Amino acid sequence: MKSFVSLFALLITITLISLSCSRPSNPVDSTASLSNNNTSQSVLLKDGFDEYGYNYTARLFNGTGESWSLQKGLPADYLGIYSKDKLIMKWSKAWDDARFNGAPWTPDAWEDNEWNGKFPGGSGQVWHYKIIWVGPDLETSQYWRPGGYAIWGEFEVIMDQGQDPNVGPGHLWYAHAKPTGY
Repeated sequence: MKSFVSLFALLITITLISLSCSRPSNPVDSTASLSNNNTSQSVLLKDGFDEYGYNYTARLFNGTGESWSLQKGLPADYLGIYSKDKLIMKWSKAWDDARFNGAPWTPDAWEDNEWNGKFPGGSGQVWHYKIIWVGPDLETSQYWRPGGYAIWGEFEVIMDQGQDPNVGPGHLWYAHAKPTGY
């Protein structure tokens, strides 16, 4: 359980830092340099991903805790034992529009985080989180799904599941709202 709490705190930290960082000025132009929180320049590779693992056109990050940290201008080992873990983040157009372009938050806004540290040198943990916008009414919102839990004042974690060898063998579920899809 202690390890789960650590990973959950890490997830919150990552998301809060991500929410506070600026988006590249022109993520669609494949020839543009991408700014990353004014700390350095990011180079967009020909497949749409920058060297850290972000593809803003596809609304996808495919990298590691380490590459995520470096893109934010943080030390490579900022995430501790999770730095080497593989991380995939996906988000909807509605999430993107609200977060980066000032559009109102809507029930179409969601994000997905998948951590995989089950390899030599990784944390040994695997976690999958799905988060949706439900509005400030949280549990009384018409968008709330039974089985989830509140986070960040207007969002619900509708799925929080994974494996942690520090807790014991087997699969752990901390949230499983129904429906769990977007």
